[in-house]
Amino acid sequence: MTPDPVGRGKRKGLATPGPVDARGETPPRRPSGVAADPPGRRVARPPWPDRGPGCSDLGVRARVVALWKPYGHLSQWTPRAGHPGLGDLLAADPGGGRGPRGPLRAVGRLDHDSEGLLLLTDDGALTHRLTDPRFAHPRTYWAQVERVPDDEALRRLARGVALGDGTTRPAAARLLDGEPPLPPRDPPIRARKTVPTAWLELTLTEGRNRQVRRMTAAVGHPTLRLVRVAVGRLRLLDLGLAPGASRDLGATEVRAAVTP
Repeated sequence: MTPDPVGRGKRKGLATPGPVDARGETPPRRPSGVAADPPGRRVARPPWPDRGPGCSDLGVRARVVALWKPYGHLSQWTPRAGHPGLGDLLAADPGGGRGPRGPLRAVGRLDHDSEGLLLLTDDGALTHRLTDPRFAHPRTYWAQVERVPDDEALRRLARGVALGDGTTRPAAARLLDGEPPLPPRDPPIRARKTVPTAWLELTLTEGRNRQVRRMTAAVGHPTLRLVRVAVGRLRLLDLGLAPGASRDLGATEVRAAVTP
């Protein structure tokens, strides 16, 4: 009888063919201790390749760029409705707006009237890890608001604020001691001389449309200026950037962005 070639391979210690995904690559094995889906039912969970910081290859063999998005620019490449896009800021990008896996795309977005840390990457898995609400990945903002919030306003922000699209998730909220070390905004805010302002630090784990502005307005303190200062543990002021400037991130910095 003709010997079984697969069996012969096993006896010699050779790897036997396994399943492949749509890219022709062997899919990752299920992490130890994680049960399979019950028969006939698929349980929603993060994809296997993403098992948390230090256990995945997010950002590896990819390009990740940090940009200090200035006021007035959109978080997309092309201009729209009179607002310039990212193409103006990255016109001299040495990679031509691309990485080894394809074109750079913004990880999430900042509204045209918001500023601060915006990541761009050609790694779809990294974008998914940082933006999918299931991961509750933290993003930190400094918001200049009208009047000085009292303790009750801070508690409301932290507990969750009822908005038109539901109550926000619990957040970290604190009053900053004075004005933070940010360059002046161009153009400057339209502050009223008779109304004092204060700076809040808010850390959110979701990204609804204009969420910070709606939250502070709901507790009686409209936002005048909004700057994203951190994604995960990657902090804007540690990157040595000026508004409108960008640079590639190293592996340690990418890990900081992914780490809650």
